[in-house]
Amino acid sequence: MGRRTQAERDAMTTEIGFALFAGAVSAGAAYFGVTEFLPNVVGSLRGRWNLLGPLAATATAVVFVAVVSIVLTRFRRAVQAGRRVPAPPGGPGAAQPSQPGRTSPDS
Repeated sequence: MGRRTQAERDAMTTEIGFALFAGAVSAGAAYFGVTEFLPNVVGSLRGRWNLLGPLAATATAVVFVAVVSIVLTRFRRAVQAGRRVPAPPGGPGAAQPSQPGRTSPDS
C-alpha cells in the first residue's frame, strides 16, 4: 500500500470517529435495554442488580466492539473494492472560483 492522500486520511479519520460514536450509542442502547427494558419484560428480574450488572456490562462491551469492528470492516472493504474517496475537483492547488465580496485567490 502506497502513501495515502490527504482526502484518504481525512476519510479514515472521519470513519473512525463515526465508528466510535455509533458504537457508543449502540452500547448505551444495549445497557438501557438490559437494565430498564429486560426487567419490565421479565418481571422476575426486577431488583436483581447482582444479575443485571454483569449482564449489562457484558452486553455493552460486546455491542460496542461489534459495532466498531463492523463499521471499520465495511469501510476497509469499500476502499479495497476501489470505491475510494474522490479527489477534489480540479486537483490539488486548483484556484477557487471568486465569490462576491471576497478577495479572489489570484489578486
